[in-house]
Amino acid sequence: MRRSDFEYSLPAELIAQAPLAQRSASRLLVLDGQDGRCADRAMASLPGLLAPGDLLVFNDTRVLPARLAARRASGGRVEIFLERPVRDCIALVQTRASNPLRAGETLQTSGGPVRLLERHDDLWELELPQPVVEFFERCGAVPLPPYISRAADPQDRERYQSLFARVPGAVAAPTASLHFDESLLAALAARGVQRAQLTLHVGAGTFHPVRSENIDEHRMHAEWFDLPADTAEAIALTRGAGGRIIAVGTTVARALEASARGEGHVVAGQGETKLFITPGFRFRVIDGLVTNFHLPGSTLLMLVAAYAGREAVLAAYQHAIAQRYRFFSYGDAMLIWPAAGVRA
Repeated sequence: MRRSDFEYSLPAELIAQAPLAQRSASRLLVLDGQDGRCADRAMASLPGLLAPGDLLVFNDTRVLPARLAARRASGGRVEIFLERPVRDCIALVQTRASNPLRAGETLQTSGGPVRLLERHDDLWELELPQPVVEFFERCGAVPLPPYISRAADPQDRERYQSLFARVPGAVAAPTASLHFDESLLAALAARGVQRAQLTLHVGAGTFHPVRSENIDEHRMHAEWFDLPADTAEAIALTRGAGGRIIAVGTTVARALEASARGEGHVVAGQGETKLFITPGFRFRVIDGLVTNFHLPGSTLLMLVAAYAGREAVLAAYQHAIAQRYRFFSYGDAMLIWPAAGVRA
């Protein structure tokens, strides 16, 4: 398929620039991939849309303050954006500078000097004066996405994290989780909906556009994940009892499908995934998906289109635009049921 098959036009004023006062006050567009029908709901209505015995799986990654300002010896400015920790004091980063950077070059930051080691395609290996997580927690800024046209403020330190954020390592929030607050979680528990967690550290590659018109030529950046044994067990028990597995976010969907074996059996463990889910993919684990609205032509929109059908998803997006939904990280959400034939 082509990248242009996943484009749509979005009025700039629908890009949410700040979170709502209450997490669960977001709107919820429900899309049934079987017939393409969509319905306007509220996030607070989610418990009534699920059944007792269903299992919601969340991503408990914690966003690092991944944006870092630096200067060259010449005085030129460099913006550093963490992709992911590699080991100890070594990180993979994106950089932005007015002139090309060089291997071996030392840059000055508020946390001390950092050194460029080696280039890996469009990423640099960077040596820091202390362990990666510790350094960025001390010196970095909240990495708001580029479509939010304001500087991060103190509110973002809390609101660009989910209530489940526990394992530091992401450079972007698993935004579907941002809609869940204590009152919504209590209502879900009262409904008999179960909860489990995994970790997938969202990398900066989540913002990378698909540059090739032929999407088969796109290569995903690797993202580290950890699927605990108790989560794998919860999935198996839910499946055995006839419940549904609902992924909260595309990151959870990728981690679960990357861990699938056979007829939807999920294997616990850690690893990296470059899984690129596009139409034609056969899903083995997830029965439903809670997700935000995604950028035109993005890999995340392609995943959603693979799950509910491209035409149905793009029609739902047009409905959302007409109904003035809020888009992207701080925007509204969707609950998506799969199209016919997408399950293995």
